[in-house]
Amino acid sequence: MKNISAIIKILKKEYPKVPTALEYSNIFELLIAVILSAQCTDKQVNLVVPQLFKKYKKPADLAKANLKNIEKIIRSTGFYKSKALSLKETAKKIVEKFGGTVPKTMTELLSLRGVARKTANVVLGNGYSIAAGIVVDTHVKRLAFRLGFSKNTNPLKIERDLMEITNKKNWIWLPNALINHGRKICAAKKPNCENCPLKTLCPSAKATPGKGDT
Repeated sequence: MKNISAIIKILKKEYPKVPTALEYSNIFELLIAVILSAQCTDKQVNLVVPQLFKKYKKPADLAKANLKNIEKIIRSTGFYKSKALSLKETAKKIVEKFGGTVPKTMTELLSLRGVARKTANVVLGNGYSIAAGIVVDTHVKRLAFRLGFSKNTNPLKIERDLMEITNKKNWIWLPNALINHGRKICAAKKPNCENCPLKTLCPSAKATPGKGDT
């Protein structure tokens, strides 16, 4: 991928430090927030978690919580019944199997209810600074296609493609940069190609100048 180095250089200039948009104060809270973010905006999750974390401060607290009480707090995040069960079961397993500490390996994280590879990558990267893979959400998926990084639509295959063309030292930073760029410039419906710092390198911008792949 001849343009990847140039694109990363520009993105690093635009987004040198880009933490996840989710609000949390410890790794357990990060894990819970990411589980809640499925099919929900980070903004909405951030509105919900303060009450949740105030009531349930530790995995043991959430493991013992009444399911209906969890559902009531997280209802606005969507799919709240399934998510509530995932939170409770995940907290219970963290207490019983991992000594109350969020595990730090991909295999262990994937054993938790409600945790898929994207969630595990967020926790490992943003929580433990472990580059086990690359987070692929809707923004990363869209930008990977538009920038010509991947022709795949399956998140696992997109992640594989990104891992093959990027240095491991960028695996944690890159998805956060792409997410920020997707929100700021490269929106799904109306990408602002005219003001995009990547427009001379982006194959989508070249294909339809000023419009991108709307």
